[in-house]
Amino acid sequence: MPISPYIKETMTSKGAGVIRKMFEEGVKLKKQYGDDAVFDFSLGNPDLDPPKEVADAIEELAKCREKNFHGYMPNAGFPFAREAMAKKTAKEQGVPVDSSCVVMGVGAAGALNALFKAILSEGDNIIVPAPYFAEYNHYAHNYGGSLIAVPTKKDFSIDVEGIKAALTQKTAAVLINSPNNPTGKVYTKKDIEDLAKALNEHATKCGRKPYLILDEPYRAIVYDGLEVAPAFPVYDSSVVVTSFAKNLSLPGERIGYICVNPACPDKDELVAACIFTTRILGYVNAPGLFQRVVAKTWDAKADYSLYKTRRDELTAILDEAGIEHANPEGAFYMWCKVPSSFKGSSGQAGDDIDFCDYLKKYLILAAPGSGFGGKGWFRLAYCVSEKSILNSRNAFIKAIQDLK
Repeated sequence: MPISPYIKETMTSKGAGVIRKMFEEGVKLKKQYGDDAVFDFSLGNPDLDPPKEVADAIEELAKCREKNFHGYMPNAGFPFAREAMAKKTAKEQGVPVDSSCVVMGVGAAGALNALFKAILSEGDNIIVPAPYFAEYNHYAHNYGGSLIAVPTKKDFSIDVEGIKAALTQKTAAVLINSPNNPTGKVYTKKDIEDLAKALNEHATKCGRKPYLILDEPYRAIVYDGLEVAPAFPVYDSSVVVTSFAKNLSLPGERIGYICVNPACPDKDELVAACIFTTRILGYVNAPGLFQRVVAKTWDAKADYSLYKTRRDELTAILDEAGIEHANPEGAFYMWCKVPSSFKGSSGQAGDDIDFCDYLKKYLILAAPGSGFGGKGWFRLAYCVSEKSILNSRNAFIKAIQDLK
């Protein structure tokens, strides 16, 4: 048998890689119909340019001819880059943080994989509020673990009681993503405090303290005066994993980091483990050039008001079309409910995969909710041009009218 049975089964399943599949479908449709005729809301690929400071830093560093400038560095990253990320995290979390807490990562995805490899034993689980980022399942499975999805409340806030009921001796961590992909929900200070209390109570009872992992690549993109609540002050065994893909619009450069709470009882051991797993997973180190770039520009100011404008424009279109949706508080995704009038190929209402295929007839590309642990929903990424959003109005209205 040429490939792993698990990989073969997973990559050929109906819901596998739904985001990328739609993105690739969009490339084909644009060649056929033209870019302006296709409304591609499939992929969270930020279309804002990086801030000027970032472009200037790239230009400056690209000219450097210093010997070994592009050579290896410690697996944890350049000391100055780790120090810069410590300053960033201290500002966000409201507690002192030093560079010994930081491991530079190959984007947030690479950082999560290094962290999961460090903490998971065979048969362990990671609990996540659902809906959640589609790839978490694979990341956990990579290291012999499993993902346990706990549905959120109706407003997509954390169901702490549900998470308490799911905690076991095998729970290595609880993973939260705020602002959330795909719902845009921003968890409140009380959400974090209640979750921390539940995890501390569980640790007292069972003797194993789960880590609280904060996946925060969208932290800076919030609306209407909201702020992302810190966890370091209320839970010692917390870990930030993030990247510069969304806030600085650098998804293709694969630069991020892990930062362990300095109050974590096993901080030094966990950091050392993440450094080791970064090496043995083959990442070796985060991209050197972009460690230098983000060390210089991590606090560059970006204007996210365009995302809010696009959120409001897409909201108006969906409301006019009659599509039920969540109201995003952050990130750049609209989480929408499949109309009850839609019947999929099975004859059942609410089939999100079939509904996204239906939308393709109107040249609208969306990601099915099943891939995010949210059957009956679909995701629209509105990090696209304002022109594309406004021009999609008639297509959305026609698609829903034709159902009737």
